[in-house]
Amino acid sequence: VQLQASGGGLVQAGGSLRLSCTVSVPTFSRYVMGWFRQVPGKEREFVASISWSGTRRDYGTSVKGRFTISRDNAENTVFLQMHSLKPEDTAVYYCAADDNAVSGAVSNTAQRYEYWGQGTLVTVSS
Repeated sequence: VQLQASGGGLVQAGGSLRLSCTVSVPTFSRYVMGWFRQVPGKEREFVASISWSGTRRDYGTSVKGRFTISRDNAENTVFLQMHSLKPEDTAVYYCAADDNAVSGAVSNTAQRYEYWGQGTLVTVSS
């Protein structure tokens, strides 16, 4: 299973970015997908999670109301739309996949995810 994240970059505070993560697996629709972020010297932080069909979503407290996770099962891709970005959103963003969850589940725990992408850097300038 390979995850390829893209879409990171430099943006001014208040701006928007959309991250994408494409997963090379034939049964993508059976994976719970998540986004996490990490700043050097800090623990990986939960950002968002989405269930198999996309009907359930969960968000970290610091991004709720500003970020939206979505997925396109036909394209094996999960997205993270980020609005109203703040300098404290600066981090490496990782997508992750969990193939042991059941339908309707989401997860905010990094240890639940078996597969991880390489990360994409988001830098928000003030």
